[in-house]
Amino acid sequence: MSALTRVALVTGAAQGIGRAISLRLAKDGFNVAVSDLPRSRSKLESLTQEIQEKGRQSTWVLADVTSEPDVKSMVEKVAGDLGSLDVFVANAGICKAQSFLDTSVDDWENLFRVNGRGAFISYKYAAQQMIAQGKGGRIIGASSLAGKLAEPFLSAYSASKFAVRGLSQAAALELGQYGITVNVYAPGPTDTPMFEGIASIAGSKDQLYALEAKKNALNRVGHVDDIAGLVSYLASPDASWITGQSFSPNGGRHCD
Repeated sequence: MSALTRVALVTGAAQGIGRAISLRLAKDGFNVAVSDLPRSRSKLESLTQEIQEKGRQSTWVLADVTSEPDVKSMVEKVAGDLGSLDVFVANAGICKAQSFLDTSVDDWENLFRVNGRGAFISYKYAAQQMIAQGKGGRIIGASSLAGKLAEPFLSAYSASKFAVRGLSQAAALELGQYGITVNVYAPGPTDTPMFEGIASIAGSKDQLYALEAKKNALNRVGHVDDIAGLVSYLASPDASWITGQSFSPNGGRHCD
C-alpha cells in the first residue's frame, strides 16, 4: 500500500447507502474496509471483491455496532490489515415506522441502541485509533432529514437521529485539537431497502415514493449515489475546514 493511500471503514455496508459509499470511496482512491452483521457475510464478500476489482485493497469485518468489543476489534483489524484508519463512516442504522402511541419502550430502546449507542461506540474507537496514528482523520455519521425535521410515524427513529447530530457536534468540538473532523449526512427519503421497508405507512412502495417525491422541489426520492457523493466530499481534502455540521441532501424538501 502506498504511504499516500488513505483507508476508509464503512459500517452497515452490505446494501443501500453504505454499499454506495464504499464503492464511491474506492473510486476516489481509498482502500476500503466494509462491515455489517453476520447475516450479511455473502454481501460483504461480494462487495469486497468489487472494490478489489477497482484496483483498491479491501477487507470485510463482521461486527455488531452495538457491541463495544466488536467495534474495538473491528477498528484494530482494519488498521492492522490495511495499515491505517483515516476515514470512518458510521453508516449502520435501523428504522421502524409506527405511530407514537403504538411505539413500545422496547422499540424505543432498540432504535437508540443501534442508531445512538452504535454511533457513540463507533466514534469513540475510530477517534482513539486516529489519535494514536497522529495524523488526524474524518468521522462521518449517518443522521436523517427526520433528525432535523421530525416526521409522524417516526418518533423513536427521529429522536435517535437527532441524537446522532448532537453527538457529532460535541465530538467535533473535542476532537478538533487532534485534526479530526466530525460531520453528518442527513438524507431525505432515498431509494434503499430500508426505505422500502416502511412502505406500509403509505400502502405500497409506489405510493410511498410518489407521496414523498411530491414533497420536494425536484419531484423525486434520492438515489444512493446522491448520498455517496456528499460523503466523498466530506472525506476529501477540500472539506478540511468543515466540522460539526449536518448536511441534508433532500431535493429541497427542507432548507436550513
